[in-house]
Amino acid sequence: MSDNKPQNSNFIVQGGILAAAGIISRIIGFIYRIPLQNTIGDAGMGYYSAAFQIYSIMLIISSYSLPVAVSKLVAARAAKGQYRNARRFFHGALLFATLTGGATCLIVLFGADTLAGNIMSMPKSAIALRMLAPTLLIVAIMGVIRGYFQGLGTMVPTAFSQLIEQIINAVISVVAGIYLFEYGTKVAALLHDEDYSSAWGAAGGTLGTGAGALAGLLVLLVMFLVHKRRMRKNIKRDSGKAVDSFGKVFSSIVITVLPVILSTTIYNISDTLDQGVFNYVMDVKGFSAIKAEYWGIYAGKYRVLTNVPIALANAMCSSIMPSLAACIENGERKVARHKVAIGIRFVMIISIPCAVGLAILGRPLIDLMFTGEVDIPATLLKMGSASVVFYSLSTLSNGILQGIDKMRIPVRNAAIALVLHIGILYVTISIFDWKLYGVVVACMAFGLIMCILNWISIARHLRYRQEIRRTFIIPLISSVVMGGVVWLLYFILAKTSTELVSVAISACVGMLVYFVVLMLLRGVRESEIRSMPGGGVVATIAKLFRLL
Repeated sequence: MSDNKPQNSNFIVQGGILAAAGIISRIIGFIYRIPLQNTIGDAGMGYYSAAFQIYSIMLIISSYSLPVAVSKLVAARAAKGQYRNARRFFHGALLFATLTGGATCLIVLFGADTLAGNIMSMPKSAIALRMLAPTLLIVAIMGVIRGYFQGLGTMVPTAFSQLIEQIINAVISVVAGIYLFEYGTKVAALLHDEDYSSAWGAAGGTLGTGAGALAGLLVLLVMFLVHKRRMRKNIKRDSGKAVDSFGKVFSSIVITVLPVILSTTIYNISDTLDQGVFNYVMDVKGFSAIKAEYWGIYAGKYRVLTNVPIALANAMCSSIMPSLAACIENGERKVARHKVAIGIRFVMIISIPCAVGLAILGRPLIDLMFTGEVDIPATLLKMGSASVVFYSLSTLSNGILQGIDKMRIPVRNAAIALVLHIGILYVTISIFDWKLYGVVVACMAFGLIMCILNWISIARHLRYRQEIRRTFIIPLISSVVMGGVVWLLYFILAKTSTELVSVAISACVGMLVYFVVLMLLRGVRESEIRSMPGGGVVATIAKLFRLL
């Protein structure tokens, strides 16, 4: 199958649209965290992170897997022209989302004190956790609508609503964070406990999450109404002879959702377990007073930076899954293998240079953007930048396995990786006393183990053989060359220019060098470049300079 066929590259275009929106959203999230962190401090970010860990687990249980499951089920029906059944799955998923989202909302609202105190060992994070409770229901409904659009082959509604959601989130989080931090300061003075200022500041930060989610849902509802006429036309030309019963629809949703919930829960619960184990060990060792500040450094600085490039893998996962589901439904396994190869190569071309760039420019970025501790997060970035590659590939490979209907395999692989991860975590922070450095080592091990296990599973069940040279070796060589140029240029500029100018120029020149070397080494083909959003312009410029 040739590289330039539209049906084969469309998922790259759609994934690129979603990736662009995801990366912009992460950048917005990264930017608003700077004034938020500077307002509520590292301790406040510790409470903020603790509340979000519980919220994230509840989100995974209730609705995190719904866009994935709905897109897969809708894509399989749409591939056969069964648009009535696709709509019925949408309605069934809405009911499921309302039930699960509503239930978890009530659990968090009334059980915040127990969850924050017993699981995270941070009772005051309950204030922020309660702020997040209504968001669980909103996000559940929003996820179903996004999944429906994705299943029909368009990522634009998801991308646009994601941007609006993050913009509103950023504005409200900062404003509410400042206001509630001031309120918390007054409470702290009355109760003679200075931690209340940080705890209430963290609650202000979480308030923006709910406001952003509500704005995103409203945008999706408007876009749904706009597209309703087109959906009705599709239903009129429905080729299906029978409409599935509602019982069959609901059972199919549950059967599809449960394995995804299990795999995503195990895959993402590591963050919650990390913080819980870390807080427990810090309490045992007599460091209770600084545990919130330490975790705020990890979550508010290190993780914020490493999460930005991983947005690409999340977007590609959302794009490739319905595409693969349609291929498997139609028996097109060769096309599916081709899409897997392109998806993995696309993610590696971006994630490898991002990892190298963070390792080299991590310290000046942290120094430029955050107040407080610099040495610890800078060292964490040097140690853990490779996790960008591991988590990007493991995220995408999870989506590939789910897309080819091997739903249980990511659950098994994530469970194996999680057990080994917890063992490594305990040894590194309890026995070796590496504190946050041990957390980073354990997380890198988790991502790497997931990559290896998923890679073996994909090769076995899809009869897929991974191409190595253009996917890994050439991007790595290009990234090393880029890293050398960036390090030398920053070293020279830092002596004569401001840090902002030095970082900006070094990063821009580094990106240019990377893509030039990548194309000179034939790491990417013209057809692959043109399949990406805006790739036509890039290909034209590259040919003008004889790089292709």
